[in-house]
Amino acid sequence: MRNSAVADHASGVLLDALSGDVEVNRILLKAAAGAGKSYVLRRLVADAVAHPRCRRVALIAFQNRQVWPLAIAVGRELGRDRVCLFVAKDMQPQVPDEVHQHAVVVSATAAVPTDVEVLIATSHKLGAFTTLTQLLARFGPAANGAAAFDVLFVDEAWQLPHHLFDRVSGAAPIHLGVGDVGQLPPLEVGQNPWRGDPRHNPFRAWPTEYDEDARTVPLELPAVWRPAAGQLNLWRAFYPEWGELHCVAAPEDRRLVVQGLSGVSTDVWTQVGTGVPTLLEVDGLPDPEAADVDLPLMQYVESLLDELFTAGFALEQATYADGTGTPTGETITTAPGAGSGDPLVAILATRNQAVDDATDVVERLRERHGLTETEILASTVDRWQGQTNGITIAVHPLTGASKLDEFNSAFGRLAVACTRATHGLLMVTRPGLDQLLGEAPARPGTPFGEPGNRHLPRQTHQRILATFARGKVTACPD
Repeated sequence: MRNSAVADHASGVLLDALSGDVEVNRILLKAAAGAGKSYVLRRLVADAVAHPRCRRVALIAFQNRQVWPLAIAVGRELGRDRVCLFVAKDMQPQVPDEVHQHAVVVSATAAVPTDVEVLIATSHKLGAFTTLTQLLARFGPAANGAAAFDVLFVDEAWQLPHHLFDRVSGAAPIHLGVGDVGQLPPLEVGQNPWRGDPRHNPFRAWPTEYDEDARTVPLELPAVWRPAAGQLNLWRAFYPEWGELHCVAAPEDRRLVVQGLSGVSTDVWTQVGTGVPTLLEVDGLPDPEAADVDLPLMQYVESLLDELFTAGFALEQATYADGTGTPTGETITTAPGAGSGDPLVAILATRNQAVDDATDVVERLRERHGLTETEILASTVDRWQGQTNGITIAVHPLTGASKLDEFNSAFGRLAVACTRATHGLLMVTRPGLDQLLGEAPARPGTPFGEPGNRHLPRQTHQRILATFARGKVTACPD
């Protein structure tokens, strides 16, 4: 698979940079959602620490729930004694047991093993005041003779805002960032919608300023592992400037298997099971509390899911050889009660209030059908980025809206909502979405620091929706 060739190229550049054969300070691996970034990153970390001129590396991400799986994966690859997870003191009790099995977990610089080869931390922890100075004093410079680490790896690099990266940039002379250019920045709604804090530079992510830098090597992973074949046109619509983008899954490699449905539910879930993203317009509901806080719409979603779980369903998927995409001929089947890894169903919305309503739905469904937290959950779009699930039920960010506001028309928010699922995407909305996108006043197209080549938000949303199968239903409220 081409991703393997790109990973080989990235490894070669990294090893040449460590050897001093090339003058490279940054390697940026751009990947679409679900391209297998973690696999490539794990391999590059292992290649780096195996190099004779690399003594230790640091690996950072923005959130604790991102560094935990990294610690597990790298620890499995290299061995527990070579990997240290460096966490805040108040976070240490929350670290999952599986992480402790594969990495040494500490919260103080004085406890970091002096012979550690891979130190994993959040950007906040590694970039805390005097932390890098203390680490350098503790175990001395790495093979480069000056900085504490020889390579600084950044996972989900496009999510990391520049002001946080500045605090850790001196950790190593070589930086390697891996991420999805469609990632959302960490934000709160405030005066500056792209940061939430007017004191901070609005440029959202550190890799964006190096596009023309002579010492930066940008590479793209041209294939995605996550989506079913029916979702490929959707993925391509999110990355129109890429020269090529393919998916590993062939038609019929991912299947939603369900029987015993009737009426509208049969049509909806049969369509979702094709893998082609589906937009369902629901009319005839009571008025919502707000455009993006819509309890009646969420209750309609509950009725569809209730019928799906009542009928019983399974998700089937073909397996592939690591790194190559070659089918193994085996099929994995997951179903409620089978203890699957990734959640079977995730309900995503933009506002916390809407997710509160979705959480109520999830709790009722769990109680009614004996489901676990790994089988159905609810989350904001922002919190669910970087995650994977079988079926996504997403409330369209612009449902019921009267204008393209900065928050809900953001490209990244739509991208995350649409790209989490391995098997099927059902997006629900009130009627009027097409009219909004056709008539809404224009807004500036590319927000500050938004990576990639973006069209105006209105045209971006239209381009994305053009890849969806469409359905309309009139609900009959009680």
